[in-house]
Amino acid sequence: MDEVLKSPFGADWLDRYPRRYVLAAIREVLAFKREEIQKGYTPDTAIEALASDIEIKIERLTARRLRPVLNATGVVIHTNLGRAPLSAGALENIERVARGYSNLEYNLQEGGRGRRYDHLRWILGELTGAEDAIVVNNNAAAVLLCLSALAAGREVLVSRGELVEIGGAFRIPDVMRQGGAVLREVGTTNKTHLRDYREALGDGTALILKVHRSNYRLIGFTGEVSIDELVELGRERGVPVMFDLGSGCLIDLKPYGIHGEPLVQEVVGKGVDIVTFSGDKLLGGPQAGIILGRKALIDRISRHPLTRAVRIDKLTLAALEETLLQYADTEKARERIPVLKALLEDEERLKRRAKRVRLLIRRELKTVEADIERDESQAGGGALPGVYLPTYVVVLKRKGLSALTVAERLRRGTTPVVARIREDRVVVDLRTIPDRDVKTLVKAIKEALG
Repeated sequence: MDEVLKSPFGADWLDRYPRRYVLAAIREVLAFKREEIQKGYTPDTAIEALASDIEIKIERLTARRLRPVLNATGVVIHTNLGRAPLSAGALENIERVARGYSNLEYNLQEGGRGRRYDHLRWILGELTGAEDAIVVNNNAAAVLLCLSALAAGREVLVSRGELVEIGGAFRIPDVMRQGGAVLREVGTTNKTHLRDYREALGDGTALILKVHRSNYRLIGFTGEVSIDELVELGRERGVPVMFDLGSGCLIDLKPYGIHGEPLVQEVVGKGVDIVTFSGDKLLGGPQAGIILGRKALIDRISRHPLTRAVRIDKLTLAALEETLLQYADTEKARERIPVLKALLEDEERLKRRAKRVRLLIRRELKTVEADIERDESQAGGGALPGVYLPTYVVVLKRKGLSALTVAERLRRGTTPVVARIREDRVVVDLRTIPDRDVKTLVKAIKEALG
């Protein structure tokens, strides 16, 4: 041990890595060599011969567990792969704010304590027309906070057809229960009428809650009450109306053939009292829960003790502010925000990218078959259910290896590639592989399958 540490290799490792991991790696390699000797082998125990094994062990011990991966699934907002990738501008703003101190909770004009939410209130008001806003760490927290602040101990009316379950088995009824609200179901699973809400309203009603079915569709003999009707009923009876949009979209997707996703600004414009949605889904920003609404209600929410427990940090704030600023110019937002760019990518561009990948694979790897096919991608992240986006994929096959083995090798590479399997073939969807990652993708495939 001492000889290894005193060697030039040891000095170099101690300079580059934490001492505890250098020692652990040396011990592990030396223990393995001792076992070999005891079994009758004669391994090379010169320091130069041991150095390679020790360095590999050190690198494994010090490797970061949270790693970048290439998303080749075609699922744009992939919940398991970190949801929305951030724009270059958002990353730059995070670095700019994180490098030193900032005015996170300091009012530079008045020279005293400020509120972190003030940095986002103005831009959210500009984009949506909302009177006031507050941002927390995710949309489930946003819903929980609103219910806790506005409806604890009182009834909240929700259509049975909108009692959704989101990822990780979290359900709207459970969130309501945790927030202290009393669930009052109205209507049936497939049909809810305005009279159902009207008959359920009473002195104990605190809120009318509408939940956008952002992760599934009801088709057939169905019916629901529009948000316009609910707002009118709420005003008539003096009961606030809350709309949980789930994903939250600021750009009209209908011109691109994507229907059924309400615009945040249109919902606010209809007079909804409280609107909640995510920052890291269709919005394309960091994980956050955005709450918009009437100032009097936002004030009540801001003062609730739970607000501090679910508040956002300065890095999230920096990324979200920059993302929202990019929406000031929707055409530029389409190109600058990765989620929007991927969702709205032109088919011909995808086809050209697929051809480039196939060409590079065929040039670099003679053992791998690579063919181009037309396929379908998905939005993912509990957004745009039933919407399938036409795409182009590169289908990989390697002689002697099953699709499961190919996919596993890609996943376990130095640069992990997460693809999908279809009909015992590995499919690489180019919708979620931007141009800048094409060479990295081909290199990863070569390392895994070469």
